[in-house]
Amino acid sequence: MHTSCPTCSCALEHPAHALLAALREDDLDAALRLGLLDAAPCPSCAAACGAQLTKARDARRFALAARERHRARAVRLARISAERDAARRPAISPSAQQAAPALPSAAADALARALAKAKARHA
Repeated sequence: MHTSCPTCSCALEHPAHALLAALREDDLDAALRLGLLDAAPCPSCAAACGAQLTKARDARRFALAARERHRARAVRLARISAERDAARRPAISPSAQQAAPALPSAAADALARALAKAKARHA
Protein backbone atom coordinates (compact mmCIF):
# COMPACT_ATOMS: atom_id res chain seq x y z
CA MET A 1 0.00 0.00 0.00
CA HIS A 2 1.54 3.25 -1.12
CA THR A 3 0.71 6.18 1.09
CA SER A 4 2.11 9.64 0.71
CA CYS A 5 2.90 11.68 3.81
CA PRO A 6 -0.27 13.25 5.25
CA THR A 7 1.61 16.28 6.61
CA CYS A 8 4.15 17.19 3.93
CA SER A 9 4.63 16.71 0.21
CA CYS A 10 6.80 13.58 0.48
CA ALA A 11 5.72 10.88 -1.98
CA LEU A 12 8.29 8.26 -0.99
CA GLU A 13 6.80 4.93 0.10
CA HIS A 14 7.64 4.62 3.81
CA PRO A 15 5.85 3.01 6.81
CA ALA A 16 6.11 6.27 8.74
CA HIS A 17 3.45 7.80 6.49
CA ALA A 18 0.80 5.30 7.60
CA LEU A 19 1.77 5.96 11.22
CA LEU A 20 1.46 9.70 10.75
CA ALA A 21 -1.95 9.22 9.13
CA ALA A 22 -3.13 7.12 12.09
CA LEU A 23 -1.79 9.68 14.55
CA ARG A 24 -3.47 12.50 12.62
CA GLU A 25 -6.80 10.67 13.04
CA ASP A 26 -6.05 10.11 16.77
CA ASP A 27 -6.14 6.35 16.23
CA LEU A 28 -3.45 5.27 18.68
CA ASP A 29 -4.45 1.61 18.48
CA ALA A 30 -3.86 1.58 14.74
CA ALA A 31 -0.56 3.40 15.18
CA LEU A 32 0.56 0.80 17.72
CA ARG A 33 -0.44 -2.03 15.36
CA LEU A 34 1.58 -0.35 12.63
CA GLY A 35 4.67 -0.33 14.87
CA LEU A 36 4.70 3.06 16.57
CA LEU A 37 7.01 1.94 19.37
CA ASP A 38 9.76 0.99 16.89
CA ALA A 39 9.05 3.64 14.26
CA ALA A 40 11.74 5.54 12.41
CA PRO A 41 10.95 8.78 10.60
CA CYS A 42 10.92 8.92 6.81
CA PRO A 43 14.24 10.32 5.58
CA SER A 44 12.54 12.27 2.76
CA CYS A 45 9.89 13.97 4.90
CA ALA A 46 10.13 17.43 6.36
CA ALA A 47 11.75 17.77 9.75
CA ALA A 48 8.38 18.54 11.35
CA CYS A 49 7.00 15.15 10.22
CA GLY A 50 9.93 13.28 11.74
CA ALA A 51 9.68 15.31 14.92
CA GLN A 52 5.95 14.59 15.20
CA LEU A 53 6.52 10.85 14.80
CA THR A 54 9.44 10.81 17.23
CA LYS A 55 7.46 12.83 19.78
CA ALA A 56 4.46 10.44 19.58
CA ARG A 57 6.74 7.37 19.80
CA ASP A 58 8.64 8.72 22.81
CA ALA A 59 5.45 9.82 24.58
CA ARG A 60 3.96 6.33 24.21
CA ARG A 61 7.15 4.67 25.42
CA PHE A 62 7.18 7.00 28.44
CA ALA A 63 3.53 6.20 29.20
CA LEU A 64 4.16 2.45 29.02
CA ALA A 65 7.20 2.77 31.28
CA ALA A 66 5.16 4.82 33.76
CA ARG A 67 2.47 2.14 33.79
CA GLU A 68 5.07 -0.54 34.54
CA ARG A 69 6.53 1.59 37.35
CA HIS A 70 3.05 2.07 38.79
CA ARG A 71 2.36 -1.67 38.71
CA ALA A 72 5.72 -2.47 40.31
CA ARG A 73 5.04 0.10 43.03
CA ALA A 74 1.62 -1.40 43.75
CA VAL A 75 3.16 -4.87 44.08
CA ARG A 76 5.92 -3.50 46.32
CA LEU A 77 3.42 -1.67 48.58
CA ALA A 78 1.25 -4.79 48.88
CA ARG A 79 4.30 -6.85 49.88
CA ILE A 80 5.34 -4.26 52.49
CA SER A 81 1.79 -4.14 53.87
CA ALA A 82 1.66 -7.93 54.15
CA GLU A 83 5.03 -7.95 55.94
CA ARG A 84 3.82 -5.30 58.40
CA ASP A 85 0.61 -7.22 59.06
CA ALA A 86 2.61 -10.38 59.70
CA ALA A 87 4.90 -8.53 62.10
CA ARG A 88 1.93 -7.07 64.02
CA ARG A 89 0.31 -10.44 64.65
CA PRO A 90 1.10 -11.66 68.16
CA ALA A 91 3.42 -14.60 68.40
CA ILE A 92 1.87 -17.80 69.70
CA SER A 93 2.76 -18.02 73.39
CA PRO A 94 3.86 -21.34 74.92
CA SER A 95 0.80 -21.38 77.20
CA ALA A 96 -1.46 -21.16 74.17
CA GLN A 97 0.16 -24.19 72.64
CA GLN A 98 -1.09 -27.58 73.71
CA ALA A 99 0.72 -28.54 76.90
CA ALA A 100 2.93 -31.55 76.35
CA PRO A 101 2.93 -34.19 79.09
CA ALA A 102 5.73 -33.71 81.61
CA LEU A 103 6.93 -37.29 81.26
CA PRO A 104 6.55 -39.90 78.59
CA SER A 105 3.96 -42.55 79.47
CA ALA A 106 6.59 -45.27 80.13
CA ALA A 107 8.44 -42.98 82.56
CA ALA A 108 5.18 -42.01 84.29
CA ASP A 109 4.29 -45.72 84.71
CA ALA A 110 7.73 -46.49 86.16
CA LEU A 111 7.41 -43.57 88.59
CA ALA A 112 3.96 -44.72 89.67
CA ARG A 113 5.29 -48.25 90.38
CA ALA A 114 8.22 -46.82 92.37
CA LEU A 115 5.87 -44.66 94.42
CA ALA A 116 3.63 -47.66 95.05
CA LYS A 117 6.63 -49.72 96.30
CA ALA A 118 7.78 -46.89 98.54
CA LYS A 119 4.33 -46.57 100.07
CA ALA A 120 4.18 -50.34 100.58
CA ARG A 121 7.48 -50.31 102.47
CA HIS A 122 6.41 -47.51 104.75
CA ALA A 123 3.02 -48.92 105.44
